[in-house]
Amino acid sequence: MPSDPTPGTLYLVGTPIGNLEDMTFRAVRILQSVDLIAAEDTRHTGKLLHHFQISTPQISYHDHNRQSRTSDLVEQLRWGKAIALVTDAGTPGISDPGYELVKACAEAGISVVPIPGPSAAIAALTVSGLACDRFVFEGFLPAKSQARRARLEILKSESRTLIFYEAPHRLRQTLQDLRLFGGERPMVLARELTKLHEEIWRGTIDEAIERHGDLNPQGEYTLVVAGAEPTQPLLSEDALKAELQTLISQGFSRSEASRQLAQQTALPRRQIYQLALSLPEKN
Repeated sequence: MPSDPTPGTLYLVGTPIGNLEDMTFRAVRILQSVDLIAAEDTRHTGKLLHHFQISTPQISYHDHNRQSRTSDLVEQLRWGKAIALVTDAGTPGISDPGYELVKACAEAGISVVPIPGPSAAIAALTVSGLACDRFVFEGFLPAKSQARRARLEILKSESRTLIFYEAPHRLRQTLQDLRLFGGERPMVLARELTKLHEEIWRGTIDEAIERHGDLNPQGEYTLVVAGAEPTQPLLSEDALKAELQTLISQGFSRSEASRQLAQQTALPRRQIYQLALSLPEKN
């Protein structure tokens, strides 16, 4: 059953990334009943509150005032106030300073409760058609080209699906830098998710560069890039046995250890299981 917010608790409230119909009943109820809303942009959040007829007072919490504001909010929570943290769009703490407030609350022993809601990263990933079982969220890449390329160089061999946010004025340059991954690497560009002009484009990095060369990018972009194809490491039989013994000593059965090592090495599971069977029994 719904209950009023607990005094002295921070609520992380997810808000729509575009379509107001994505607001949850629970999010509305919490925002209506907390003592204070800490918002990234009070003017932006004010429109959301007005739409849902929420009159709870706001206070700003953003990159430029987070150091002074964090201690103030923690103190108010200690006094027993219930506070909701919201970002301009999506889930607080993702590519915004919300995590610093959460960390401070955790260190102070203050309860933090998530009120789940939309996330552009997850929305784009799920419609991308790329692997969703394992992924890496990188947020915004560095604005300067040299630093951006250095970061991408580190990520070039990452086998998990990669998710980035990018501003429209940097999209073309970022796509050019992504060629470090190889022009044939599959990717998806999701623009203005859940909004009127939502667009989801699928292709390769080279095709994305060609397509956007003559376009004037508009709106916020979420880039989803396929991970690197796994390479098969050249491990000796002795090295494989040693790794199997390590996994078994950690509590894995021979079958489980073989399955895990097969995933890590791209070797046939049956081949590795035969090696596992040849290992001496534990005393």
